[in-house]
Amino acid sequence: MAADTEDLDSIRERAERWLADDPDPADRAELRAVLDGLPATAPELADRFAGPLTFGTAGLRGPLRAGPNGMNLAVVTQAAAGLVAWLAAQGGTGPLVIGYDARRGSRQFAERTAQVATGAGRAALLLPRPLPTPVLAYAVRQLGAVAGVMVTASHNPPQDNGYKVYLGAELGGALGAGAQIVPPADAGIEAAIRAVGPLAEVPLGPAGQVLGDEMVAGYVARAVEVLPAGGPRELNVAYTPLHGVGAAVLTAAFTAAGFPVPGVVPDQAEPDPDFPTVSFPNPEEPGAVDRLVALAESTGADLAIANDPDADRCAVAVRGEQGWRMLRGDEVGVLLADHLMRRGVTGLYATTIVSSSLLRAMCTARGLPYDETLTGFKWIVRAGGGAEPLVFGYEEALGYCVAPEHVRDKDGITAALTVAELAAGLKAQGRTLTDRLDELAAEFGVHHTDQLSVRVDDLRLIADAMARIRAATPATLLGQPVTEAQDLLPEADVVILRTDAARVVIRPSGTEPKLKAYLEVVEPVADGDVAAARSRAALAVATLRTQTAHALGM
Repeated sequence: MAADTEDLDSIRERAERWLADDPDPADRAELRAVLDGLPATAPELADRFAGPLTFGTAGLRGPLRAGPNGMNLAVVTQAAAGLVAWLAAQGGTGPLVIGYDARRGSRQFAERTAQVATGAGRAALLLPRPLPTPVLAYAVRQLGAVAGVMVTASHNPPQDNGYKVYLGAELGGALGAGAQIVPPADAGIEAAIRAVGPLAEVPLGPAGQVLGDEMVAGYVARAVEVLPAGGPRELNVAYTPLHGVGAAVLTAAFTAAGFPVPGVVPDQAEPDPDFPTVSFPNPEEPGAVDRLVALAESTGADLAIANDPDADRCAVAVRGEQGWRMLRGDEVGVLLADHLMRRGVTGLYATTIVSSSLLRAMCTARGLPYDETLTGFKWIVRAGGGAEPLVFGYEEALGYCVAPEHVRDKDGITAALTVAELAAGLKAQGRTLTDRLDELAAEFGVHHTDQLSVRVDDLRLIADAMARIRAATPATLLGQPVTEAQDLLPEADVVILRTDAARVVIRPSGTEPKLKAYLEVVEPVADGDVAAARSRAALAVATLRTQTAHALGM
């Protein structure tokens, strides 16, 4: 009990010091209320001070709340000061470009970042309004910026926000120009953030130069150039931005490319930080696209497309014999890759260790270079180390890069345009995306993928499961011997199991409190019967899912 009291006293002292340095009156009042509620509020106070947010997938992400273990003005001021100091220490001289989405606090955090930059004598360029993340990634390259900051939590719950960092060519080199940061830059920035002194001593300047709409117009024009001119454009598309910032830019891009204006889900069309019609603003989540499918059905749409709230991901739904269904990220990925290959686009095609192995098979058969990376677009866009120019990359989590020289990151707008181009071309032939998937299955076999995803409140459960699979690695999967078991520690917390016809990849999520297992079964097609092969593969994956959950103890 004495130890608990001592710990509480220590946390209370840290909280009082933090409160005295916090520049936001609302956050100070919030934290003061927690302190005044002690000892009943001790667990909440301990959580807020469990540790500072650390750089994960290219930056910070966490709940909007006062204290170091949350997203708030104090944390953003410290992060901006550390980033600006690190850029100066590296000799970077260009401007910092800053974008933001429509979540709570995003604009305030973006303007504070600009103030910190100008206060340190660095030019700061602010995008003109809440915009998709790909526009920021484009702007970093277009403006020759030393770095970029995007204030967004992407598809996280409404109570979260985040802070993504990109490097320009000056410090990121050719492969990293406009790409998310990777080691050792992340560790260097993290160290610089921890070295920031009292926030009252961080000089603040004006909130930078607000860019005009020409930057958005430039992005749209370059996005349209991704498509060859003159192809079929007759396509009825239903669309939702899921209360995010994608609608205006996607509509402008579709119109400029010559497509009919997509029909937009009315009550999801405008940005809304509360995301009132979805329980979780991620198109992968059950129920998230129900309104989109209803719109597609009622309007007789050929295709349904969803962006996540910051429009860097793209989800696609198609009409089938049993109604509408969402295509898996792997299905959209191989459709896009195949489409580019048929267009004659040569160069490096890349995906990640958790994505389907079908892209590898396609590249092998067609004599095209292929690479596989750790999860995350910060790795995909650096695939191959520059030996071959990257022309396409994707990850199964609905992320696609169809034009790396336009946006060196996942881009849900250009992906949507390219999917629409493919669908319109097939429609002109009386065919569909499903028909093309069947062609690929007949040629390469059915590559059925699925995911086991377990959300936890206690992160120790994830660590326990990873330790369990390492200590008792299954000897068989689906009755076949495991021919290869890879443990990627210390490079990555990933375990990979393979048999001749199946694969399981197990890893903690990099952005959410989840444990994920990525499952794949490859089933050959006999006598051209793709449907029978799909049924066999689906049954096998269901069994593999059960076996994997048992092995993980979850």
